[in-house]
Amino acid sequence: MKKAYKCFYGICLLGCLTACSDWDEHYGTAGTTDAAEGTVSLWQQIKANPDLSDFAQVLEETKIFRQHRKTPVSYADLLNGGQSFTVVAPVNGTFDKDALLEMVQTAQGDSVVEKSFVQNHLSRSLSSVTKEDKRVLLLNMKYAEYADGMIEGVTITSPNQRARNGVLHVAASQIPYERNLYETLRDDELLSGIGAVLHRYDEDYFDADNSISSGIVEGVPVYVDSVIIERNRMLDRLGYINREDSLYWVVAPTKDAWQQVWEETSQYFVYDESVLKRDSLQHHWTTAALMQDAIFNMHIQEDITDSIVSVPYVRSVPQPGKPVYHVFYNPLEEGGVLYGGEPIQCSNGVVYKTDTWPYAPEQTFFRQMWCETEHFSNIIEEKMCTYNTRWLAADSISSGAYLQILPEKATSNWELTFRIPNTLSACYDIYAVVLPRTITHTDETFKPCKFKATINYVDEKGDKQSFNCGNTQFKADPARIDTVLLAEAFHFPACNYDQTGSKVSVKLQCSILPREQANYSREMYLDCIYLRPRKMNNE
Repeated sequence: MKKAYKCFYGICLLGCLTACSDWDEHYGTAGTTDAAEGTVSLWQQIKANPDLSDFAQVLEETKIFRQHRKTPVSYADLLNGGQSFTVVAPVNGTFDKDALLEMVQTAQGDSVVEKSFVQNHLSRSLSSVTKEDKRVLLLNMKYAEYADGMIEGVTITSPNQRARNGVLHVAASQIPYERNLYETLRDDELLSGIGAVLHRYDEDYFDADNSISSGIVEGVPVYVDSVIIERNRMLDRLGYINREDSLYWVVAPTKDAWQQVWEETSQYFVYDESVLKRDSLQHHWTTAALMQDAIFNMHIQEDITDSIVSVPYVRSVPQPGKPVYHVFYNPLEEGGVLYGGEPIQCSNGVVYKTDTWPYAPEQTFFRQMWCETEHFSNIIEEKMCTYNTRWLAADSISSGAYLQILPEKATSNWELTFRIPNTLSACYDIYAVVLPRTITHTDETFKPCKFKATINYVDEKGDKQSFNCGNTQFKADPARIDTVLLAEAFHFPACNYDQTGSKVSVKLQCSILPREQANYSREMYLDCIYLRPRKMNNE
């Protein structure tokens, strides 16, 4: 998610009054007839009401933050300026004034008070309290519901007091601050494990394209109005659980459960020592692997009692004959991903807090893999052969195509090497799926093809290694689709996920001796190379 914040005032502040003037010049004066009918400012209105003295004091002491830095401008200054606001002011004794004033004196608490309390009672839209239901965006980007003369269930004792720069509603108590999903994960102590991991991806950057420049001074651009983009790179990928206009369910393990599953999952993403920033990559992909199926967009679910789909489902393309990932059946029943989770209501969805991680690796990130050999881009080396892609629509044929391999000469023992991307540091059963020639010639009798296989990979240090599959002579059955097991429970010591280059490959080599030519054929119909996950020894 990206959230843009305009700078609140110009580059230089010559004091609070000057800053307020700059602010007014930038945003202009109140723009409604109703607001203009008032003769005093919102701040003057609040200050004159003895029942609002506690609220007024908090406004005076709470400073506006710009780009995460405290400015000299208070919210009292803001409400005394020319911008238009709706203010919901809680009366004295209905909130802990002393605690708030104490917090604004701390390095972190001041911005917390600004967002969770002050901005939670301010809106830029001019909104009257009526019997009509409506939804209003607050200054902290939360939404408040107006209904039956109340705001977020809080009774308004004195509504619709007009000022020259907005409207004031006096409330019987403070508006409750409801955390969103991301805030809950980040701030709840029991969920702090997952929250800390996601918080690592928070970042701000300067958006020069949407900022207003005043020119160049000594070769450096100077901006009178800067736009800062606040985002979380991981949530941009997984789901906007930090956005108030979205609705999600999130499966979130408690701290101990998260630590356990994190350590287990990170073992699948151990990169070799030659990979730059290997530790960062391990952290990133471990986080993505765990979280990608833990977030569910409420808007795309059809029947939650039957099944739910995680966010990546809408980006995936199911293929006939292959597993469908990101779908979880009977989520509310025993064994389901939401079963037994403690629901925590948030402003943009529900967190299901759980003491156990309800997923197996094979359900989510540790997936079956296919190298479609008919794609020439997957071929990285060839010797003594020709080959063609042949298309044949059938559920039994992966992706509806296969590779026809022919020897260069009648006596040529050909070799083809195929890249295998995105393997994890884990165990796989590795197969070659060979089609019978009868799929195109039903009235002939064919001989089997005999071949050897070699698995090429790198070890933990990044050194090239190879495994010759026990030097086995494989024979593909010419009468049926033959899924030939090349290596059982083969362990890749280093992860190859999201890597460019060809660190992992499988070489197939025809191995027919001259004296065997009468019994074997050098032609092969190769459907794919298939990797099936195997559980770790410690699971």
